[in-house]
Parts: sequence; structure tokens; C-alpha cells
Amino acid sequence: MPDESPSITADQVQHLANLARIALTPAEIEHLAVELGSIVESVRKVTEVATPDVPATSHPIPLTNIFRADVVGDTLTNEQALSGAPEAFDGRFRVSAILGEEQ
Repeated sequence: MPDESPSITADQVQHLANLARIALTPAEIEHLAVELGSIVESVRKVTEVATPDVPATSHPIPLTNIFRADVVGDTLTNEQALSGAPEAFDGRFRVSAILGEEQ
């Protein structure tokens, strides 16, 4: 059970909220102070356990990537790829501009 006196103060939460431009009510500030204090305490406990003889892990189970052979397969020709396109130009798909221009 976390300590009820937060290690993060309401003033600190308010300061961070102001920096992030987040409007918080006084009740939300108090709630977040307790929650963030609990997180800080949890991290503090983990750092007590993490000693130099305990190796760091990114995943509890060792993972190995399995790669398939990079083999060239059947591909579409340019004409086949463009055959279903509504518009094509110079061997490429033609699409209308969407940024900064009138349609």
C-alpha cells in the first residue's frame, strides 16, 4: 500500500500541468499527486532490487528473429499494376493533389 503522503506535491503537479497546458481541477491535482507519488515509490523499490549482479532485461523470455530467405518471386509488370488504376501518367499512378491546391 503506497504511502498516503505523496513524494510529488500538488504544486509540482500544477506546475507540470501548466507547462503541458492542461487544465486540472484541484481534486484532479490532488489525485494525480497521490498517483504520481505511488509511481515514484514503485520505481524507487525497483531500483533497490536492481543491483549490478542482476542483468538488465528488455523481455523476460529470450526472443530470436526468424528470417525467411530473400527470394525474388513473381511480380506484376508495370502495365499489370496500372491496369486497374483510374488514371495513370508516364508509367505511374496519377492522383489529384490534396494539399494547398483547389480541386
